[in-house]
Amino acid sequence: MDRREALKRTAWIMGGVVSAPAIAGILKGCAAKPTIDWKPVFVSEDQGIVIAQVAEIIIPKTDTPGAKETGVPGFIDLMLKDVYSKEDQDHFLEGLKAFDEEAKKAHGDVFIELSAEKQAEFVKKVHDDAIAAQKTEPRPKRPFILMMKELTMLGFFTSEAGATQVLQYVAVPGAYKGCIPLSEAGNGKTWAS
Repeated sequence: MDRREALKRTAWIMGGVVSAPAIAGILKGCAAKPTIDWKPVFVSEDQGIVIAQVAEIIIPKTDTPGAKETGVPGFIDLMLKDVYSKEDQDHFLEGLKAFDEEAKKAHGDVFIELSAEKQAEFVKKVHDDAIAAQKTEPRPKRPFILMMKELTMLGFFTSEAGATQVLQYVAVPGAYKGCIPLSEAGNGKTWAS
């Protein structure tokens, strides 16, 4: 066996032994961690990233802006800080922590380190489970995911894009027309005001 062949075989053997964990670590280390483009005032930056990712899953960008683009995560942060009681703030933050821990238990990684597909699947599963639980035994406190959904929708539909591009919007509505076809009444869109 010549030297070149020996090096090839050694590299192949070492590659087989080292590659699985090493390559997984390298690939995971190379994956870009999501960031936020706003400065949280109530939650930590990592919590803000989770909030932004979940909000974008709830209302993704389509032909209209998504939750991130309309500033929903910053809205949620301010609502928590300025409007929610200490008890509700604590409930939200505990739910956020439990959400992240549940993601780690289910997938081996915290929520922000999951792939986009796994994040969406996880949010859907947690949401569906929360809805089913609410139907069977209503709780006095809403689960985290339902609080997130409520805040996301409130933030989005009170934003300029949500109110003008998704809902019907006329700054000064016109005359009342009682019985008209749906196509003349905005094709089923709800009024923003």
